[in-house]
Amino acid sequence: MTREGPSQGVLVLESPAEVWDRDASKRALDELFSLTCQYKSSGSYRSLLDFVSRFRFYSPFNAMLIHVQMPGARFVAPPSRWVDKYGRRIKEGARPLVILQPMGPVMFVFDVSDTEPTKYAKPLPREVEKPFEVLSGHIGKRLDVIIENAKRDGVKINRALQGSQSAGSIGLVKDPKSESQPFQKGIDRFKAPIYEYIPVLYLMTVNRNLPSNEAEYATIVHELAHLYCGHLGTPNENWWPDRRGLNGLSEEFEAESVAYLVCSRLGIETPSDHYLSGYLAENRTVPPISLDCVLKTAGLIEAMTLRKQKLRENSKA
Repeated sequence: MTREGPSQGVLVLESPAEVWDRDASKRALDELFSLTCQYKSSGSYRSLLDFVSRFRFYSPFNAMLIHVQMPGARFVAPPSRWVDKYGRRIKEGARPLVILQPMGPVMFVFDVSDTEPTKYAKPLPREVEKPFEVLSGHIGKRLDVIIENAKRDGVKINRALQGSQSAGSIGLVKDPKSESQPFQKGIDRFKAPIYEYIPVLYLMTVNRNLPSNEAEYATIVHELAHLYCGHLGTPNENWWPDRRGLNGLSEEFEAESVAYLVCSRLGIETPSDHYLSGYLAENRTVPPISLDCVLKTAGLIEAMTLRKQKLRENSKA
């Protein structure tokens, strides 16, 4: 990609990351971040991360939308759910909060503070009374789920002996047509699995000496964050963006932010907490990042952890 330089007639090569930044106005959250300086201070950014990490009942992106509109929200639900499930009605004059609706445009929700009990009200369950309660912090079988789902995007994960200071890494393979791996895309009428063979595009290496499955999961999340934030480019811009050329500090800050959000929402401790705490304590503002990428990547990786993903369109190389 080229653009006119400061001298007439001179064309300057733009990196994919620069093109992405130039088009920030097309993405509402990045426009909010870059033009209004919302969440650019270290304190406000940390508050946002902590809110999204604890507001687990909606996607990271929707949790962010809730925080923009009502930073003190505790637990939100649409009016019908408040009535049908909890026997509560919306207070007169309550302000609706707008979030994205799966398979639809938007939906309106209300915080518990804007509801009141009817005569049919039941005691509020623990999830409403203590919405930010810490989870168990055990990954269990979800580690296998995310490893399997990574295959659909051409990611092969190897466990190898590495030094104590190296948890993991990810990079492009030299020849993407040299190896493929099976990804189950469905079952036939006899309930036998149907596989699609996906070329290996990226090789992730994880230190096999990590102390626990949770530590391995946190490492995988961090490396996938680099991929889905576009730091390695993309095989298809409809899947995730190409943001090659971003400076190293911004790349690491984005990946650490994603890892912190995903792991914290599962109650898993991660070194990302120490990284972010240290950086934000020593710097007044956060580095140039895409808040849109951070939140959408966190949502994608969270979905890859919780359930089997469908084969991407045009997956074949």
